Parts: sequence; structure tokens; C-alpha cells
Amino acid sequence: MSDTFKIRINGKPCEARTGETVVDVARREGVDIPTLCHDTRLEPAGACRVCLVEVEGQRRMQPGCAWHVQPDMVVTTESERIERHRSVLYGMYLADHKLDDGGLPVVTGNGNDLRRLAEQTPPLVLEPVDAPRRGRPMDANPYIAFDPELCILCARCTRYCDEVEAVNAITLAWRGSETTISTAGERGLLDTTCELCGGCIDTCPTGALIEKKSPLPLSAAAETVRSTCNFCGVGCQVDLHVDDGRVAKVSSPPVGETLNDGNLCVKGRFAYDFVHHEDRLTVPLIRGEDGELHEATWDEAIRRTAEGLLGVKQRHGADALGFVSSSRCTGEENYLMQKLSRAAFGTNNVHQCAAT
Repeated sequence: MSDTFKIRINGKPCEARTGETVVDVARREGVDIPTLCHDTRLEPAGACRVCLVEVEGQRRMQPGCAWHVQPDMVVTTESERIERHRSVLYGMYLADHKLDDGGLPVVTGNGNDLRRLAEQTPPLVLEPVDAPRRGRPMDANPYIAFDPELCILCARCTRYCDEVEAVNAITLAWRGSETTISTAGERGLLDTTCELCGGCIDTCPTGALIEKKSPLPLSAAAETVRSTCNFCGVGCQVDLHVDDGRVAKVSSPPVGETLNDGNLCVKGRFAYDFVHHEDRLTVPLIRGEDGELHEATWDEAIRRTAEGLLGVKQRHGADALGFVSSSRCTGEENYLMQKLSRAAFGTNNVHQCAAT
């Protein structure tokens, strides 16, 4: 069988490749198939049933996120049958979900994709049910909170923790209506293998997992600014959410857009308090004759540094100097540091903090 072949989606001929799913091909062709449990970083689970489509020759509708394409396959993503299925499914989710005064899923600081889908396809109105799912209200970790009333058990968070982070800190626990996202022995995250990366927050589609530091939606005036994380030299991209002139939240860019593919570590996602900290240095400081530190320009600071280093070299020799660079710098910047040490000042006393 050829690696590429043709299928039809909603009557349109589409090029597909061996191993792709219906959702893969549809999204490349600009056809929207709604999903909740799907994340391209994870193996398809077909858990939420939102992406069911009609496949010619199949009696039942099939999950588009997990159904692999075959040559000459004919797929329908929009029909009366599919619309009816989505309406009933959304109604079942909303019957067991925290709603606002308008009867739609509440929105947290992490959004809620179920609300967006319910606005697109009006859900069937069903009697509310009370599922006794447990949360972890006493979890003392400083970053991640879990609201079981918003959880739809899509398992994206547990699969991310397993397949991407490979730490298995959280899991699906209990059975039936009591099924919830928990930890071994219902421990707090600080007492598990959790690395507090916040990837579970990022992948959660309903806001059941939220950032404790920013649990509520930002104002409509908030803007998003793309930047580079400064905590190491990898160069992960981050989205800074700026509200009223202050960084109120940091998130990872969408999956597939940048080198970190939607992933961040605990520092990149949560350690942004330094940006507006009152003790942060924002200009160079030079110690004056009075022994106090005074603000200076960068040219003044660089000149004073060079004079000081050259003075030590002249009085005590080049090996009296030592240069230490930072893992927060790029590889190119660290290269320049060792070149400055060896070529400019003539010493091999150069090290890098990541090597310790």
C-alpha cells in the first residue's frame, strides 16, 4: 500500500498518509471536528466521544481521533445524526458539571472548551446528577488546584503525566460515579512524584485543573506577549498574559508552534513573581567612593568591570581571574564567555554553573 492515498471527507477529496487518523487529515484540510480528550502529544484515547464521525461501511459512528484512515475511505463529519449525538452528549456532560447562572459551564482561569462546544451545539437539557467525586482541598502544593465539579474524566491530565512527563503522579481512581483524578493514597502533590510542571493544567480542556496563582479569568483588556523563558538556555517560548501592565499569568504557546511543543517546567510556568518584585535590579549599579551603590549606564558598568579585571591581571597575573557563566545563557553566550576568558584575558579558569 502506498504511503499516501485519497479519502473523502464531507464529499471533498483529501490526501492522507498511512498511520494518520481522521482528525489528523480533517484538521490539515481545515475541517473542524470537535474534541475534548484529544492532544496531539498523546496517544489517542477516544474517551470523550465528542469526535464521533460517520464512516461509510461502519454501522456505528467512530471516534475520529483514534480511527485510522484507509484508502478510499468516505467520512462524514456533519450530519443530523452527528448533531443529535453531540447535543445528547453535551447534555450528559452538563448534567454533571458546574454551571453558571445561564446554564453553561463555568469558565476558570484555564478556560472551558466544553462551554465553547455547548454554545455551538445546544445541549439536550437533562436533570442534574450529583456524582460524589472527591477533590483534594487540603493539597498544600502552591501551584495546582483540582475542582472535581469541572472534571469530565477525559484523562488528558493523567495521560500527559504518564506519556510526556513520565512521572505518573496522578491517576484515575475509584469506580463508577466516584471516579476522579487522584494520587496514590490521595496524597498531596508535594508528597508524590509530581514535578509541578503544570502540564496537567495546560492540557485540561475544562479548567478542572487550574493555577492557584491565577484561578480566575483575566480581564478582557489582557494581552498575550510571546517571550523566551530566562531560567535556562534551552530557549523555551512562553506566553506572558499581561493585565493592567503586570504579568498575571504565564502559559505555554499552543502545541506544535515552538520548540518546547506546549511544555514548560515548574520554573518556566510558575516562577514569574520576580518580574515585578521590588528587589529586582533594573539598572546597573556601581559602588562609588562613598562605598554606596549608585545607578549607572551600561557603558559605565562595562568600562568599570573591564578596568577592574585588567587591574587584577596586571597586579597578580591572568590566573588570578576566574569566569563563571550561567545555564540561563544560550550556548552562543556561554561560548563568548569562555572566549573572553581565554582570548581576552589569557586564563583557562572558566566554568559553567550547569556543570556543577
